Amino acid sequence: MNNSVLDLHGFKHDQVDIAVENFVLLNQDQIPLEIICGNSQRMIDLVISVLKRIGCENYERIDYGTIMVRKL
Repeated sequence: MNNSVLDLHGFKHDQVDIAVENFVLLNQDQIPLEIICGNSQRMIDLVISVLKRIGCENYERIDYGTIMVRKL
């Protein structure tokens, strides 16, 4: 799998915060970054919460379960 993709399938909700933060910050030189959340609205909400907290300036939901980080 490409380094610019984080697939959260199999992650527990309490693992999302650190996984997303580390992924975005460690791979910011490879933007755009793709985060696959799956069909869980809770997982999507958790990812968006982390992106806002770390100051992500530009992200979009490209379909129901995928978020693209365009700018940090």
